[in-house]
Amino acid sequence: MDRTSSRTSGDPEKRGSSISEASASANPISQTLLTDPVLQKKVWRKMDLWVIPVVTMFYLLSFLDRSNIGNARVAGLQKDLHMTNKQYSIALTVTYVPYIVAELPSNLVLKMVGPNWLLPTMLTLWGVVTALQGVVTTYQGLLVCRFFLGLFEGGVFPGLVLYLSFFYPRLMLQWRVSAFFSAASISGAFSGLLAYGIINMDGVGGREGWAWIFILEGVFTVAFGIVSFFLLPRSPAHARFLTEEEKEYVQLVLKEDGATGKNEADDDHSWTEVAKAFKLPQVWILSVTLFFDGTILYGLAYFAPSIVQGLGYTANRAQLMTVPPFATAFAVAMVGAYVSDRYRCRGFVTIFGSFLCVIGFAIFLGSHQHSIRYGSLFFSIPGTYLAAPTLSTWNANNAAPYTRRATAIAIGFIFTNSGGILATWLLGSLSPGPSYTLATKVLLSFSAFMAATAALNTWYLWNENKKKELVRQTTTRDQEKAGLGDKSAWFEYAL
Repeated sequence: MDRTSSRTSGDPEKRGSSISEASASANPISQTLLTDPVLQKKVWRKMDLWVIPVVTMFYLLSFLDRSNIGNARVAGLQKDLHMTNKQYSIALTVTYVPYIVAELPSNLVLKMVGPNWLLPTMLTLWGVVTALQGVVTTYQGLLVCRFFLGLFEGGVFPGLVLYLSFFYPRLMLQWRVSAFFSAASISGAFSGLLAYGIINMDGVGGREGWAWIFILEGVFTVAFGIVSFFLLPRSPAHARFLTEEEKEYVQLVLKEDGATGKNEADDDHSWTEVAKAFKLPQVWILSVTLFFDGTILYGLAYFAPSIVQGLGYTANRAQLMTVPPFATAFAVAMVGAYVSDRYRCRGFVTIFGSFLCVIGFAIFLGSHQHSIRYGSLFFSIPGTYLAAPTLSTWNANNAAPYTRRATAIAIGFIFTNSGGILATWLLGSLSPGPSYTLATKVLLSFSAFMAATAALNTWYLWNENKKKELVRQTTTRDQEKAGLGDKSAWFEYAL
């Protein structure tokens, strides 16, 4: 990113315009085309209409199929399979181990295999496994299903973040990441509604209501997985909905922004770039932050129905009562994404989300009234669902070229899902309901730590940008060594 782009308005689309102007000045033949504001709006509108809905459905189904075990537990899964709280925690942990192992390899091969093949294949396979959970009759059978569910889902979230970075410049990315990540909050609301309706099928076909939750949701995932092979473009250059001129515009914007390499070689796979990603301070600071957020996020995703049931609601009513906090989380995440992109303030939005979590857990810990404890979920759930996509985008924004970025994203999600493992034990057997006292104290402290590490990363990146600004005053871009990626003085870190 050069000084021209760094002085532009915070509006991401206006910023995209300035990037295209800079690119066009070096290519007079395309100057008229690439500085056309009507074309620019048309391109991003097309991308949003064709790419975002498909990606959103991917993540909605991913989160739904991974977390619906919480709804099944309330509907009788744990009782029917004679599981203890410890065994339930083990079942959740078994999901995360292959999930974590799959994340980095999946991201590294995403571009080579093609996201249009790899992502739909994973979706279809985990849909099959989700449905099979509805026919298990033993605890051991459930463990096998949870293992393969984690294996096939492992690359989806880091893969989707990486995939969107193929299509959008960095400061237009968070709103799009939040759009699909908010499917997680929608799935939290949607899962409760679905479970409320599906458990009424109890006894149909000789199966319990909780089994039908898995079967019906799994069958839908398989159906969408097959359709998605025809919906997902490999890259902007392969997008059938873009004209040749529009494809050229997108590629120039991404190259100037630093989202792609300056030439094809920059974006080739390289083990050296993998190693460099492990040396980036901002990756490790954000990874620690993502661990805190992952613990909170998955704790609430898996245990919200149980938490609400512990407040005195029946199993059916508890499914419905989880809907409003998750619906609120969707609205908060989308507003936060707009603010983060518009005003270029990833760190401050993360800190705000962390404070919402602090308020929510403090209220839950300090009160014993069921209504007040339920109200606390309107702070903690929106807070973590605001912070998570902001952190994921922030991580993707500040690593380049492609292989370094792919590795950085995977590292972040490994830490996120490691937090998920802690959450399964923390709220499962170490601090069981209905009070969840120890768990609430830990999640409260993690919320405060999340704010502190986000502030640290903001300071670090701001300080690095100041150093880069001094370098730009004493040298030219042509004099700079090639292949620096995000270490280039002309790559401005997103704050």
